[in-house]
Amino acid sequence: MPTIARRTLLGGIAAGAALAALPLRAATEAPLVIAPQFMPQEVRVRKDMAVGSITILSDQFYLYFIDRPGVAIRYGVAVGRDELKFRGMAEVARKVEWPSWRPTPEMIERSPGHYAKYADGMPGGPTNPLGARALYLYQNGQDTAIRIHGTTEPQSIGSAVSNGCIRMVNSHVIDLYQRVPLGTPVAVY
Repeated sequence: MPTIARRTLLGGIAAGAALAALPLRAATEAPLVIAPQFMPQEVRVRKDMAVGSITILSDQFYLYFIDRPGVAIRYGVAVGRDELKFRGMAEVARKVEWPSWRPTPEMIERSPGHYAKYADGMPGGPTNPLGARALYLYQNGQDTAIRIHGTTEPQSIGSAVSNGCIRMVNSHVIDLYQRVPLGTPVAVY
């Protein structure tokens, strides 16, 4: 995927209007507590953006999946706190349904009272912080420890609150997971 200037991407997105809201909420899910602008919707983007790629604009809390030339599905996300924001190019090298989770040593060091009890890990399931699905981001064959994943805290969407990962509403990450094959390029700005 060619490097995309953030300003150029924003210009293409700002020029486009929302085409249609996508109904991406399971019938059994509780009402979402996210702002309407963070619900998935089709938006216009530059036609030269690589179809099938993902671009994340951390400062705006949006993930764009380029669905077809000139059109992306935009999802609201939560991102890492300022000092923990991941930036750069990566690729989806692993995908897991109901992933298990283990805090990184850095997370335990930063907040032992919160994370030490999970040092041995937590099995996947509805109470797991990685939610329903996880896309594992790698650079040059190495795991970055950054994930695009679901969340048990949908109210965090539109905020910089995580330890670096990109959080999505569970039903939204399930939708994205179904669209994204292994090897998908991801640009995080």
